[in-house]
Amino acid sequence: MADKKKKKDEGVLTEAAEAVGTAVGKVAAALGVKKTPPAKPKIAKLAKSGKSRLPRKEKKANKKKAEAAARR
Repeated sequence: MADKKKKKDEGVLTEAAEAVGTAVGKVAAALGVKKTPPAKPKIAKLAKSGKSRLPRKEKKANKKKAEAAARR
């Protein structure tokens, strides 16, 4: 029943577009054309940084040395 109400509300152009679409679909199916899924864009990976990572204790020690050198 809901489909009938939708059909009444649709315009002539919509009905014609549906008819053309179904006809094209039938012809494509007869010829053996398969649907192709939309291509997914590739997600780029993050570039690795060239920084060397130090353990926390070494970082703190280097920070203390730098602060001590700045005070002198």
